[in-house]
Amino acid sequence: MEANDVSVREQLFHNRVRETIICVLLFTFLYILSYLILTHFKKAAEFVTDDNEDATVNKIALWLCTFTLSVAVCAVLLLPISILSNEVLLTFPHSYYMQWLNGSLIHGLWNLVFLFSNLSLVFLMPFAYFFTESEGFAGSRKGVMARVYEAVVLLLLLALLVLGIVWVASALLHDNIARKSLYDLWDSSCPSLYSGISLCGVFLLLLCTPFGLSRMFSVTGSLLVKPRLLEDVEETLNCTTFEENSLSRKLNCSNTSCWVRLNTEAMKTEYQAVRSKRIALEMRRKASPWQRNLGYPLAMLALLALTVMCVLMVCFNVLELLLDETALPRGMEDPHLGMASFSMFGLLGAAVQVVLILYLMVSSVVGFYSSPLFTGLLPRAQDTNLTQIIANCVSLLVLSSALPVFSRTLGITRFDLLGDFGRYNWLGNFYIVFLYNMMFAGLTSASLIKTVTWAVQRELIRAFGLHKLPLTVSRSTVPFRLLLASGLSRIQ
Repeated sequence: MEANDVSVREQLFHNRVRETIICVLLFTFLYILSYLILTHFKKAAEFVTDDNEDATVNKIALWLCTFTLSVAVCAVLLLPISILSNEVLLTFPHSYYMQWLNGSLIHGLWNLVFLFSNLSLVFLMPFAYFFTESEGFAGSRKGVMARVYEAVVLLLLLALLVLGIVWVASALLHDNIARKSLYDLWDSSCPSLYSGISLCGVFLLLLCTPFGLSRMFSVTGSLLVKPRLLEDVEETLNCTTFEENSLSRKLNCSNTSCWVRLNTEAMKTEYQAVRSKRIALEMRRKASPWQRNLGYPLAMLALLALTVMCVLMVCFNVLELLLDETALPRGMEDPHLGMASFSMFGLLGAAVQVVLILYLMVSSVVGFYSSPLFTGLLPRAQDTNLTQIIANCVSLLVLSSALPVFSRTLGITRFDLLGDFGRYNWLGNFYIVFLYNMMFAGLTSASLIKTVTWAVQRELIRAFGLHKLPLTVSRSTVPFRLLLASGLSRIQ
C-alpha cells in the first residue's frame, strides 16, 4: 500500500515538473520573441544616455513591457493550442510521445495566463509608467530606489482609488455589501473588477474587429501588386518619372533661392507622394504575370471567404442561442482532452477554427491602429518612445486577453473557457450575449458590403478613366501629359 502511495506521489511529482518545464520553455521563447519586437521599435536614444539612472529605469520598464507583451502573445495562442492539442490526442490516443500533452497542462496554461494578464494590467504596467515618470520624493536622496518608492506609493494610491470605486459601485447594486468584512470585500470586488475589465476588452474587440475586417482588404492590397485593367504601366511610369524629376528640380531651385518664394513643405509632401507612386509602378512592372494577375485576386478571395465564414458562424450561433440555452459560453473545470472533437468536421473544422481565431485577432489589431482614436499609438521602427511602448503593450494585452471570451461568445469555437476565464458574471446573461452576436454580425456585414462595393466602383472608374483620357493627348505634348498625370494622382 505504501509502495503504491509512493509511486502515485512520484508520478504526480514528475507530471508537475514536466508541466513546469514546458511552461518555462514556452514563456522563455515568447519573452525572447517579444524582446526582439520591442527592440525593433524602441527609440535607442532613451537607453543610451549620459544619465545612467534614466537608462537603468528605462531598461527595467522595457523588461516589464516585454513580460506583458509575451503574456499577450500567449493569450492569443491559448485557444489554438487547446483546440489543436485535442485533435492531436484524438489522432494519436495511445502514442507514448504525446503523454505530456494532457488536460492538466492546458488547464495550467489558462490559469497562468489569467494570473499574469491581470498582474500585468493592474500592477506591472501602471508601475512601469509611474517608474519612468517619477523623480523621487522631495528631500530624498536621488537614485533608482527613490524613484521605486515614489512609483510604489502612487501605485498603492491608485489601487485604493480603484478598490473604493468598485466598492461604491457594488454597494449601489447590493445593499448588504457595505457591511461585509475586508476579506469578503476583496473576495467579491476582485471578480467584479476582472469581469468589468474583460467586458470592456470584449466590447473593444466588437468595435475594432468589424472595422479591421474591412481594412484588411486595403492593407493586404498595399502589400501586393494589384492588377490594373486597361492600364499601360510603361506610359504611367514615364509620366510619373517626369513629374518626379520636375518636382525635384523645383525643390533644388527653391533651396538655392532661384525661384520666387514657394510653399516648400507642400511641394515636399507632393514629391514624396509621387515618389511612392513611382516605386509602386516599378514594382508592378517588375512583377511576374502570375504575381500580378493571380496573387492579388487569390488573396482578396481568401480574405472575403474568411470574413463571410465568420459572419455565417455568428449567424448560426444566434440561431442556437434562440433554440438552446446551452449555447451560452460557460466555463469547465476539466477540459477532457482527447475524448471528442470540438468541431463537427473533425480535424479540418478544428484547423478552420484556429485560422479564424488568428484572423480575428489580426483584424482587431488592424482595426485598433486604424481607428482615429488610436492612430497615434501606431509604433514606428526605431522611433517609438517608452510611454508609447507601455500604451501599446497595455492595449494589446486587453485585446488578446479578451480573445478567448470573444471567440467563444461568437460561437467561432465550441471549446469552453477554462479556469477563471469562464467565471465572468456576464457570460450567463442571454441578452448581453445575444445582442453582442447581433451587433457583430450587423457591423461586419455593413463594413464588408461597403468595402467591396466601393472598391469595385473605384477600380472600374480608375481603369476606364486611365483608358479613355490619354487617348485625346498627343504623345509629343509632354507638359500636358504631366498635368494629366498630376490631375489623375490628385483624383486617386
